[in-house]
Amino acid sequence: GERPPHAEHVDWSELNPEQVLLHGPPRKEVALTFDDAPDDTWTPQVLDGLREFGVQATFFCIGERVRANPDVFRRMTREGHIVGNHSWNHPNLAKIPLAEATTQITRTDDEFRRVGGIVPLLFRPPYGALSEDLIKETIRMKKKIVMWNVDSLDWMQISDYQVAANILSHVGPGSIVLQHSAGGVGQSLQNTVNALPYVIQTLWKRDYNFRTIPELLSIPAYAT
Repeated sequence: GERPPHAEHVDWSELNPEQVLLHGPPRKEVALTFDDAPDDTWTPQVLDGLREFGVQATFFCIGERVRANPDVFRRMTREGHIVGNHSWNHPNLAKIPLAEATTQITRTDDEFRRVGGIVPLLFRPPYGALSEDLIKETIRMKKKIVMWNVDSLDWMQISDYQVAANILSHVGPGSIVLQHSAGGVGQSLQNTVNALPYVIQTLWKRDYNFRTIPELLSIPAYAT
């Protein structure tokens, strides 16, 4: 069985099924997603692991980290990964004024444009926190909100074995998997890096294909 996402994700998704996306169609496909990129420590190691297996993933990036690590950001897109907007500096957007939340998103868009020449249409709110106004605002911005239905809990400083188990025991056809490729100050994501080869090889043995979020959900990645 799948680990249920936060109850409020399900509610927002049921109210806005075209806008708040938890998973793809029930095909033997999985999207690996990584939040809080890019840094100069863990994100490059995650990218190395994905490159080793020729797997493309989707990275939800924080604007101020894109500004700080432009080369890592450009490496992601160069190696075929998709990048999405994950706010400027990771506040809970449901708890700040809407104008500030909007600025968090548009400022990050501007940084994507400046550093990579692209404007993302995929958005993942920090902590998965949403409000009705924020959902309306993302619709106006023509962005889709990409949540997840399998949580690795990798940020909790658990073992690589437990990270892999959290993913593999809950994944199903069309799953969107949440992991992290950067953390807080001094936070190790060695568990994510170590678990990645085993997760990929095990899912291949189960006849899954890996897809980026735009492939899985048949939606565009960037504004044209």
